[in-house]
Amino acid sequence: MKTKMDMYRYFLLLFFCVTPTINAQVTSGTYFSVTDNTVHELKISGRYFILTDYEKSPANFLKTVGGFFEVEDQHLVVSLEFNSNYAKDSIRQLRIPLEKDGNNLILGMESDMQFTPSAKISQDLDGQWLFGIRGPDEGQERRGDSKPRKTLKVLIDGRFQWIAYNTETMQFHGTGGGSFTSKDGVYQENIEYFSRDNSRVGAELTFEYKIKGNDWHHKGKNSKGEPMYEIWMGRNQ
Repeated sequence: MKTKMDMYRYFLLLFFCVTPTINAQVTSGTYFSVTDNTVHELKISGRYFILTDYEKSPANFLKTVGGFFEVEDQHLVVSLEFNSNYAKDSIRQLRIPLEKDGNNLILGMESDMQFTPSAKISQDLDGQWLFGIRGPDEGQERRGDSKPRKTLKVLIDGRFQWIAYNTETMQFHGTGGGSFTSKDGVYQENIEYFSRDNSRVGAELTFEYKIKGNDWHHKGKNSKGEPMYEIWMGRNQ
């Protein structure tokens, strides 16, 4: 006959065996939920969560939120690094009911929303990148993860998004995203949403890239047609 201590040990063991399985249910990738003219685009990159809403026609950015997440009691608990609506709602953490239907994720937002994964695409530059410095690299101080003012770029499954924000003040400085390709030193973006200027949607930008150690050297012309040279650093989780 099992003692209370035996039962306690059994349930403790069961907890630690089951918890990784629950966490593993959230597979990295890009997921979509489309309602009428509105696209809800969800990126899961390791332990990082980004949800962005935008309208297709006419192009109109709506909102974006993102940060590191854990899965607790069938909820996604997201500690936000950025929230484009922070000035209005002051939200720094999300606790979203989570279910899974096959490969689809069901998030309990205002109403249950089903997110379907996009096709898996593996390319150069996939991952998370933080803006470091304007090139060339002459030993100047880098911005990086230790600074509250950040510009993050996430690339996964042929989708990209950059976000500029401040983790201390939660001030939101802008975002843009869409589809991308990166091959043989050529990186191309097709803009599908842009918070600062909806008229930029539809633009196609082409850059040169080189990977040097943990750095991404990014050269070309920005969305205004001005020459640029940026160095981005791989973000470690």
